[in-house]
Amino acid sequence: MAVNLARTTASTELLKQIFHNIDAHSCPRLFNFHMHTVYSDGRLQPSGLMEQAIAIGLKGLAITDHHGIIGYQAALAWLEDWKWNNPGASTPHLWSGVEINANLLDIEVHILAYAFGTEHPSMKPYLQRRATTGQEYQASNVIAAIHEAGGLAVLAHPARYKRSHFDLIPAAADKGIDGVESFYAYNNPSPWQPSIVESEQVQKLADEYFLFNTCGTDTHGLSLLQRL
Repeated sequence: MAVNLARTTASTELLKQIFHNIDAHSCPRLFNFHMHTVYSDGRLQPSGLMEQAIAIGLKGLAITDHHGIIGYQAALAWLEDWKWNNPGASTPHLWSGVEINANLLDIEVHILAYAFGTEHPSMKPYLQRRATTGQEYQASNVIAAIHEAGGLAVLAHPARYKRSHFDLIPAAADKGIDGVESFYAYNNPSPWQPSIVESEQVQKLADEYFLFNTCGTDTHGLSLLQRL
């Protein structure tokens, strides 16, 4: 367990350094921290997703299936095999990830968890391939569970909910969230690019509340360069 904890800590510290430097140009060709496979509501197999990540030249990524890590585990196994067969090739860093439904200010939001220990008991309720209820559904408890497992918690697409990001981000910060998905394409443009107005507003709030900025395509289709 001590070895796993040390590995999780190192992985989390590396991710913090990257989040410190994320900007509007980081996604989708350098990093991508939001994508789905066939193991939730995406269309990509984990192997196909990793092949694309390598072809694009991604430096780092996280698969964030809803309430499950089967896709991440399959992708990690595929990547280890690929590294073995391609010695010396540069490979992207794959962090653990999951997207969790939670209650914040009496509406449902999505919280992205990254770089957590996948075997940690605090995460077990959130990896059952379905949303939780009761106390486990409260944002403060979701965030606490992610932190207990050594991970980072990020509010996904903050400007896409029934309540304003001007309300939600301060509330999430108050409950201990680490970051916000600042760079997100709300209108699914082609080519992918973050929505300018929302990104600027979210970044300002991130600065005000000392939160990390992250980016992701929220891929559900067959291309890591688009959302759908």
